[in-house]
Amino acid sequence: MNADDWLEDTRTSYDTVAVSYADQTRDALNEHPYLRGALALFADLVRTEGDGPVADVGCGPGHVTAHLQKLGLDVFGIDLSPAMIDIARRDHPALRFEVGTMTDLDLPDDSLVGLLAFWSLIHVPDHEVPTVFGHFRRALQPGGMLLLGFHVGDESHLKTQGYGGHQMKVYVHRRQPAQVTAWLRDAGFTVETQMLLGLDESLPGAILFARNQAKA
Repeated sequence: MNADDWLEDTRTSYDTVAVSYADQTRDALNEHPYLRGALALFADLVRTEGDGPVADVGCGPGHVTAHLQKLGLDVFGIDLSPAMIDIARRDHPALRFEVGTMTDLDLPDDSLVGLLAFWSLIHVPDHEVPTVFGHFRRALQPGGMLLLGFHVGDESHLKTQGYGGHQMKVYVHRRQPAQVTAWLRDAGFTVETQMLLGLDESLPGAILFARNQAKA
């Protein structure tokens, strides 16, 4: 599978499920105090770096973007799916949302004080992750904060249906925190904190806080 194939499959799949996905996730943070705690800590850490924009990459319908805005961040959202962006703009008209890809992130160098990728990296194949992290580091200012959330595991599977029974064609990649940490360090990040979530559940998660190192 080449890059265009998986990107197009992911875009088409989330365009298809956008309305159902938004309905199912609109209030999801209310049920997850640890996720809200991680987002609050991220907001506090970003503010210590000063004022500046924060990107929610893979923002979907914008519910996390809006939550970060309520925490006082100057945040905007980017997503591969135009249908998701349409919903985000409808539901959160005061915020900025744009279509884009994390594999070719169209943001100026050193333009962000923070970047969030909350369970959006799960569809990116392993061989593309270093490119994605390279873009994240390029866009972040030295000292800028990165927050990643992802599924924990050792396998990938093809998701063919979801969010109301709609047809999908996306690979979901579960990864060990040690592997993601290694990729981040190779890209020039310092990994500061790791949180593990739902360890007794069928689909545990991990959150990593990383800081962009000074660039040579």
